[in-house]
Amino acid sequence: MYQLTKPDNVVEMLEKSVVKFAQRPFLGTKNKKLKQYDWITFSDFGSRVDNVRSGLSQLGIVKDDAVGIISNNSTDWAVCFYATNGLGARLVPMYEAELVSVWKYIINDAKVKVLFVTKREIYEKIKDIISAVSTLKKVIIMEGDGLDTLADIEKKGATRKVPSTYPEHSSICILIYTSGTTGEPKGVLLSQGNITSNAHATTVSFPDMNENDRTLSILPWAHVFGLAELVTYCHIGGSIGFAESAATIGDDLLLVKPTYLIAVPRVFNRVYDGLWTKMNEEGGLARKLFVMGVESAKKKRGLAAQGKSCFKTNLKFKIADAIVFKKIREKLGGRLTGSMTGSAAMNPEISHFFWDMGIPLYDAYGLTETSPGATMNCPSKYKIGSVGPVMDKCKIVIDKSVVGPEATDGEIIIYGPNVMQGYFNKPEATAAVMTPDGGFRTGDRGRLDEEGFLFITGRLKEQFKLENGKYVFPVAIEEDIKLNHYVENAMICGEGREFNVCLIIPDFIALDKWAEKNNLPKDHAELLKREETKKFLENEIVNQLKDNFGSYEIPKKFIFIDQPFSLENGMLTQTMKLKRRVVFEKYKDQIDALYAK
Repeated sequence: MYQLTKPDNVVEMLEKSVVKFAQRPFLGTKNKKLKQYDWITFSDFGSRVDNVRSGLSQLGIVKDDAVGIISNNSTDWAVCFYATNGLGARLVPMYEAELVSVWKYIINDAKVKVLFVTKREIYEKIKDIISAVSTLKKVIIMEGDGLDTLADIEKKGATRKVPSTYPEHSSICILIYTSGTTGEPKGVLLSQGNITSNAHATTVSFPDMNENDRTLSILPWAHVFGLAELVTYCHIGGSIGFAESAATIGDDLLLVKPTYLIAVPRVFNRVYDGLWTKMNEEGGLARKLFVMGVESAKKKRGLAAQGKSCFKTNLKFKIADAIVFKKIREKLGGRLTGSMTGSAAMNPEISHFFWDMGIPLYDAYGLTETSPGATMNCPSKYKIGSVGPVMDKCKIVIDKSVVGPEATDGEIIIYGPNVMQGYFNKPEATAAVMTPDGGFRTGDRGRLDEEGFLFITGRLKEQFKLENGKYVFPVAIEEDIKLNHYVENAMICGEGREFNVCLIIPDFIALDKWAEKNNLPKDHAELLKREETKKFLENEIVNQLKDNFGSYEIPKKFIFIDQPFSLENGMLTQTMKLKRRVVFEKYKDQIDALYAK
């Protein structure tokens, strides 16, 4: 149906890069003792893939077998991915920070035959379920060098080499389980053609990307947005340094010095919020210069849109850029030329800020089921506030029938070589989201403007109707609330009710400073009981929302919670999306009490 660009499988794509970029650095791991990154070249990486592929073959892995992996991003993860595909088998990735019950479900559902686990602690957690999975023949620990370790498999593979096979474009490359916000996880079957078509489409949007580009890996490769980073950088001969942890990203940026980042909006929201907090605390000349830079950039941009310019405005911006913005760019590594953001809405004000500073943020859109990208802003075609035009070989149709004929938006349906092969062992679920002509029904609402840029307007499954009949799209309100630096997380409720209420998890780093200045309790539970705290946070949130939302959308009452929504308590997915049903059930009595009052 679609003319795929060659190579159309990840194995051939890697092997071409191993030849072309043999001595260039590919993957970098932080050396904490020396405070530097150690890099493996494409050539050495390719040799490791050959050995592990051969070792897996000796374990009986053949075409279409499932090889599982429970691991964070690492060189070993990438080796296992390419080695598995080199036998025509499929990788089944899982997160280290996951419930054992979810691991068990995926291992059993995917019919995993060989399982890689990062360390012995994970093995100890799952050893009791090994015998319960009939297909599972071997568990390999990735650390260490004893029997049944990755080093052991690699060593054995080196003694009897097995050549790679180039899978057909229709062969399954990876089986990624969705996060299950509304039910049990679904395994998304993504083919070789799905994955490689997205990498090719990215290079069409960014033709200047090449072997000199480098990124800091922040997003998990067990999620398809992160996987796209690995495959694309392998294809262009670029290099990827692994972030040590979320807490060390600032230091890691200075060491890796990326030219480009693949990130979620939250990363830049935090940087932006942190800058304003710091400037407000420092005050004085530093704050004046920062504000001058922000205001002059805004004015400069407005004049440029009218085809005008102002010497005084340009001079102010130039001074602020040389003194303040330059230091910010240096904190981000000093070489950053842009970032692709996805997974959530990017606030246009924050986008403008980074664009003005010389770091364009290119919003993109897609889902696990679309490998992931479907639309993408890029240097030649961008519009802040949109998620860009369609990517190469893709097509989008807006189905207005699901929302009414007079609507300007509707359900987004995606067509292209990036659309999944279906959900594993779930024909009914597959049929429910696929159109007869091969389109994928996203469940997202959106509109296309006259120039073909897509704007996301909501989520069909998450929208609800108030008692007065007006629709509310909670995610948009929540994302706006989370831009306030006193808020860590938020959830809007109100279906069938008179008004919205909001559950708030404060950002206690910021709130503790406010509490100290106001001589309020340090204990978080006690702090949130105080009327001063409640009124302060309510005012912050309402003021945050009043310019962008109607009065019926702004929550009238609040619940302030001192415990975070997290993976551990089952309220967040691995990609930090809210499990609304779980949160609602947990706080149902408190929510009902607000309406009763």
